[in-house]
Amino acid sequence: MFDSVRGQLRETLDEIEQAGLLKPERVITTPQNASVGVGSAEVLNFCANNYLGLADNPEVIEAAKVALDRWGFGMASVRFICGTQSVHKELEARLADFLGQEDTVLYSSCFDANGGVFETLLDAQDAVISDALNHASIIDGIRLSKAQRFRYANRDMADLEAKLKEAGTARRKLIVTDGVFSMDGYVAPLREICDLAEQYDAMVMVDDSHAVGFVGPTGRGTPELHGVMDRVDIITGTLGKALGGASGGYVSARKEICDLLRQRSRPYLFSNSLAPMIAAASLKVLDLLETTSEARERLRANTERFRTKMTEAGFDILPGDHPIAPVMIGDAAKASAMADRLLDLGIYVIGFSYPVVPQGQARIRVQLSAAHSAEDVDRAVEAFITARG
Repeated sequence: MFDSVRGQLRETLDEIEQAGLLKPERVITTPQNASVGVGSAEVLNFCANNYLGLADNPEVIEAAKVALDRWGFGMASVRFICGTQSVHKELEARLADFLGQEDTVLYSSCFDANGGVFETLLDAQDAVISDALNHASIIDGIRLSKAQRFRYANRDMADLEAKLKEAGTARRKLIVTDGVFSMDGYVAPLREICDLAEQYDAMVMVDDSHAVGFVGPTGRGTPELHGVMDRVDIITGTLGKALGGASGGYVSARKEICDLLRQRSRPYLFSNSLAPMIAAASLKVLDLLETTSEARERLRANTERFRTKMTEAGFDILPGDHPIAPVMIGDAAKASAMADRLLDLGIYVIGFSYPVVPQGQARIRVQLSAAHSAEDVDRAVEAFITARG
């Protein structure tokens, strides 16, 4: 049977390559850090989500080593059978406290967290109103539910209000948005979203994967940035970016929501528990976040330095102050070729193109990190200037 399918798949793959949309995976030969080995070369890494530079932090690594000896390698079980240790409960309580919520449920990834929320909370009587640029995991999670679906233009509050009016007869209404949109670095207007939610009796859900740890005065994410921590009902996020960079995700929410997720959320019920050493290392990350702001301050300085110097050099960078700094190229093949040229110059970045971003909006998404030095940032800018030709 597969022989007849092989040619069809090969044809599709050839079309992807010919369109300049092939996404090869470069193999890193070192731990994740500001500098990484790619093949035989050491290059500056400007494409990881290692916002606070904690992926190779010695204290975090040591916490994981200690936990490996104490708690073992893995649980070999889902949570409700025999997969819950006290380290999991401790992390859930700490995350809830950190995010200003009543409870937290751990997942194997934020993709699974988003995949487990909508089907559990909503059915055909309900409505979900989603930002047009929300992450793929939100889109897929919504598809799993039977709820009425409405989509509003990115960060467009007039359109959101229109969709809330359309959903007026629904039993439950849930507005869902990314806190930070990962391809653009734009921040959702959460205060205005919460105002509309209260006006139209809707709940608010925020995927804050690209914010928790470094956005807001104390790193508690976009709800803290906008002063609406007590007005957001559900926060989903990841442990795989700023919070250590390993894996794992969570839903932090009102108690009743978390209670129901533990009973009905399929990705939670049928996936193995988060590895205990990751849970323990994540507790160390929270300790660091609550005792020092040094990494956040360094990240902000690096971000401002890169954005300012690239703008002065004439590059088209989407506006904002987030460490995601998209350098707009337009053509997919040109973006890919420029990324390859930058790698030759010692700067590891990736060109993003359709279907990750809209057609004609290919870009090189630069990710700043607290692990970078000012000299690293300047070297990246110089390499972009050289690669532009």
